[in-house]
Order: sequence, then C-alpha cells, then structure tokens
Amino acid sequence: MATGPGRRRGAPAEGPGPDAPAGTGSRRRPGAADPDPAPAAGPGTGRRRGAGEPAPAGPHAAATTAPAPVAPPAPAGPGRRRRGAAEPEPEAETAAGPAHRPPAAPPAPAAPGTGRRRGGPGEAGGGAGRAPGSGGTWRRIVPQALVVAFLAGGTTAFVAADKAVRLTVDGVPRTLHTFADDIGELLASEGVDVGPHDLVAPARGRHLGDGEEVVVRYGRPLRLTLDGQRREVWTTARTVEGALHQLGIRAEGAHLSAPRTAPVPRSGLDLGVRTERSVTFMADGRERTIRTNAATVREALDQAGITLRDQDATSVPATAFPRDGQTVTVLRITGTREVREERLPYGTERVKDPTLFAGTEVVERAGQPGARRVTYSLRTVNGVRQRPRRIAEETVREPVTQLVKVGTRPLPNSVAGADGLDWAALAQCESGGRAGATDPSGTYGGLYQFDVRTWQALGGSGRPQDASGSEQTFRAKKLYVQRGASPWPHCGRRLTR
Repeated sequence: MATGPGRRRGAPAEGPGPDAPAGTGSRRRPGAADPDPAPAAGPGTGRRRGAGEPAPAGPHAAATTAPAPVAPPAPAGPGRRRRGAAEPEPEAETAAGPAHRPPAAPPAPAAPGTGRRRGGPGEAGGGAGRAPGSGGTWRRIVPQALVVAFLAGGTTAFVAADKAVRLTVDGVPRTLHTFADDIGELLASEGVDVGPHDLVAPARGRHLGDGEEVVVRYGRPLRLTLDGQRREVWTTARTVEGALHQLGIRAEGAHLSAPRTAPVPRSGLDLGVRTERSVTFMADGRERTIRTNAATVREALDQAGITLRDQDATSVPATAFPRDGQTVTVLRITGTREVREERLPYGTERVKDPTLFAGTEVVERAGQPGARRVTYSLRTVNGVRQRPRRIAEETVREPVTQLVKVGTRPLPNSVAGADGLDWAALAQCESGGRAGATDPSGTYGGLYQFDVRTWQALGGSGRPQDASGSEQTFRAKKLYVQRGASPWPHCGRRLTR
C-alpha cells in the first residue's frame, strides 16, 4: 500500500490500528494519556490507542475474546509518523483476560522516491527523505557536545594539577593539597618563612610531585662552651642530645649544663659541655692516668686522689682547664727564709770649677756606701734545691754621694825655659807614649811617670794617669823648670837630643 509524503511506517512487530485521518501533523508519545479521550471508534475511523490507554467500554470490547482484526494501514498524512519497531502495540484486556494479538502482517513496501523514513531496523524503504526538524537537532547537539568536552578537559587538567603532599614543619606533620609547582612555591603558599640557617628537604628549587614529603627544620642559635672554648653555632635539632649529635660532639661521659632531653628553643640556648678527657699526673715518683670531665686541674687532682700540701704546686696552674692527653707534674715544695745584709753603692756628683785647669778633677767629698737587709726564700722542689728568691728588702743605711770638682780653666800655651825641649821623646821613653800607663808597683803613672805626691805638689788632682795628656805635659814642664832633668835620671837626656 502506498504511503504519503512525510509518513513513517511502523515496525513489523507493531500491530496496525485504525487509520488516522491524514494531515493531522501530530504524534502521540507512547504511554501518554490522551488529553481529550474520545469514544471508541469503530472500524475504519482511523483512530489509534496509545500505549497504556484503557480499552474502550462497550458491547464490542466487553465480550471480545478473539484477536482484534488487523486493520489496513491508514493513509499517510503530512507530519505524521507511526510507532517505531521497539514500541509494541498495547494490548486490550477484557474481563475474561488479556487479549491475544495475532501475528502482525508485514508492512507494505514504500514507494520509491516518496521521501519516507524507515522507523526501525526491520523496516524497509528508501532513505531519500529526512524527518522534519532533524537539521535543527544537530545544530543544538554539536555546541552542547563541545561545551561538555571543554568542561571535561578542564576538569581533567584541574585534577592533574592538584597534588597531595605531606609537609612537616619543625616536627609537626600535616597532609595538604596544593597546585604549587616547586618546594619554594609550596612554602610561600603555606606561609612558612625559612632563613639561611633553616633546613628544607628537598631543596626549595626542586620540582614538587604528587605524594612528595617536605620537611622544614628551623635553625636555632647555640651558644656553646666546649671544653673551655666558647663559640656560637647553629643547629636544626630540637633537643640538646640531637644538637650534640648533629655537631659531632661525643656526649658519652661528658658533663652537660642542661639535660640531654631539654628542648632547644628557637631563640637559642647557652650550653656548656665538658667532654671526657685523659689526664696523666706525675706525683711522688708515680704516674697516674685518669678519665675525667673536670673543669679545673685541682678538681682532676681530687678525682685522682692526690692532695696538695702547704707550698705544693703543679706544673700548670691549678685553675687551668685540663686538656685531653695532658701531663701534669705535682711539685712537692719545702723551704725556709734567709736574711742577708748587702752593700748599697754610692753615686758621684761632678761640679765644674773655673779655678782649676781644664782636665783637673778634685774630690771635694768622698762617697760612702749604704746598707740594706734582704730576705730570701730558699726552696727545695722534689728534693732539688732551687736558686734563692728575693721576697723582701729593707734599707738600713743610705749611701753618701761623692762630690768631685772639675776644672774648666784653660791651660797656658808655654812654660818659659821648657818649651824648646823634646817632650814627646821623653814621654816615649818613660811610658811608651801612653797617658794612662802605670808602673808594676802602682806608684808612678802617666806619660812622664809622676808619683802622686809630686803630681799634687805641681797643682794636679787625683792621680796623674787620670789627667789628660796636655795637662801632664804642662805639669812636667813646671817640674823641669824647678828641678831640671833630675826627675828622669834614665830618659832625661832625650829632652835635648
């Protein structure tokens, strides 16, 4: 049977109903109730019940138990289509039970070129035409699909950028989600400020991956006094024991100023550490080696059982810090005191005198030495007597200063009757030309070998050998005028040669 344009043939499983009027242009949704239920139409009316629509009441429906006759397909009208292949025709039920549908007749083939559309996989017919409104449906579906794809891609990127990391700051762990790319960005986003002495593991510039574990330990200043040496160091440990381990300080047997479990605050801590050291003592002819963490040599001596008595001492100060491997000698000291009287030398004061010839000195006042009383300590160290040590002194008598007059009067150029003689030859013969010469007996001295008595009689002072050569020559000339060459019995003849 031929169909009109725009009409769709139902699937073979669908039972044909009465023909609908052509040209209605409407389609009822399967299972939907008819808004305006009409009385049941007789054969040939063209009306069709929808799915779930109750069978009409009437004399025909109530008594019918046989299958309903198959009506020929209604003429196709524009805009109307029949139920698809998957939509079975609802069956009418009677009071006696459900109605039995006879096998559906195969649909009539559609005329070629009519523009009809097949309803299902079992429906034959040409595909030259398209259902009205199909182009608009695709225009709506394509943009929606693009939006869905965009949102799906954004969600995927969002999920991929999110990372679950474990951040431990100063021993306090927490798990968080972040979009940071590296460790530094993570710390900045979490408000964790780190300084040059803080520890960040992994390093701040390293890439941050999903499941990463980041540890931050704050630096703490430690004012450390280690075996007497004070210094300031930095540590990221939170306890004294951890700080010692981090600094490589052996804590076994050491004395600590704070407990090992004591916390190290971020503001810092003053910590004194005295490690265990080996110290050797030499005392009373015996050697003793001990392990100690003592702060002073005296404390280590007490631990070694060595006692210092009276003047006893040690080779290093008793208040010094004992070093590892150090050897300390104990000095057993005994001693007495001795008082001695010693001479104090006198000084000399020289005064210029214009009445005396130049080069002449006269002692105006002789000097006298003084005296002092000195106390010495005499010690014996380990049986060996030491050099006396002065410990006190007292002046008993002050010395008297010697006063000497020194002549400044110029010497005369000549002595009448003696200037033409060879005085250099006489001096060479008597003393070898030496102004300070003295004979073996000490009686005569000078260039011309004066005795002291003669020298002073000629106006000289002191000893002749202490006067200048010109003064000695002047005194010799005066002596020659008085006595001639007789004072020089062996060398006097050289004056005239």
